[in-house]
Amino acid sequence: MATQNGSGVGPPSIVVNDLTIERSGTRILTDVSFEFGPGTLVGVVGPNGAGKSTLFEAISGRIPIHHGSAAIYADRPLNQGSVAYVPQRDSINWRIPVTVEDVVMMGRTNSKGWLRRYGREDRELCRQSLDRVNLWDRRSALMTELSGGQRQRAFIARALCQEASVLLLDESFSGVDVGAQEDIVQVLRGLRDEGKIILLATHDLTNLAERFDICLCINKHVCACGPPEEAFTPQVLEELYGSHGVVFATGGSSHSHEEPGRTPVQEQHEDTHPVHD
Repeated sequence: MATQNGSGVGPPSIVVNDLTIERSGTRILTDVSFEFGPGTLVGVVGPNGAGKSTLFEAISGRIPIHHGSAAIYADRPLNQGSVAYVPQRDSINWRIPVTVEDVVMMGRTNSKGWLRRYGREDRELCRQSLDRVNLWDRRSALMTELSGGQRQRAFIARALCQEASVLLLDESFSGVDVGAQEDIVQVLRGLRDEGKIILLATHDLTNLAERFDICLCINKHVCACGPPEEAFTPQVLEELYGSHGVVFATGGSSHSHEEPGRTPVQEQHEDTHPVHD
């Protein structure tokens, strides 16, 4: 079982040690270990089915751990909302008609528990959180009316309203244009500079060195963990993406009719049926 300890006082940290997860008799993650301290923005990369979503679910306590541990040390107990988890958009029921403000206020429920009423302090924190992501003017809009980038910023605002120390964002760049991605990155950098730990799972390998302090490369186990310029060696890319990864690393081409601007890694993702990790 996971060892999740929020009794410590001070800056947040994540310590994952020999984490192993199985589902329906299938090994999803094997002996995953890493440690991140406060003020860290981490890009979690790997192919479909690599275990990225499973890792986030284990860290946030949503699934059991079969071996090893995932420990969060934060400035307050986990049951008071120290960890905010934003799942893939395909996991969210968009048919429920909720406003942006409704979604952000859910962060107060996560932080303080279900059996309480929202007070002036809660609503002020909601306003500040929406201001932070430039969505206060859209607070009355339905979530279904927002663009992909605006939806992701709304979920980040919910995490802010939750006062989480650790943010786990699963494929927050999916379906989001480059300009909106940069807006999200700017918000996340601000949170990092305040001492929060942010892990963002992504398939997009563009501008990783500019966006993230650390890259955690996963393909059912940790292939590499470190600064992007050190993590993405040809060997690691091959371990992640096979021969496509080597072509990507060397700047070559294994296809005579590639479309301009598309990397072999992007082609692999497009050719793979989407599955949850």
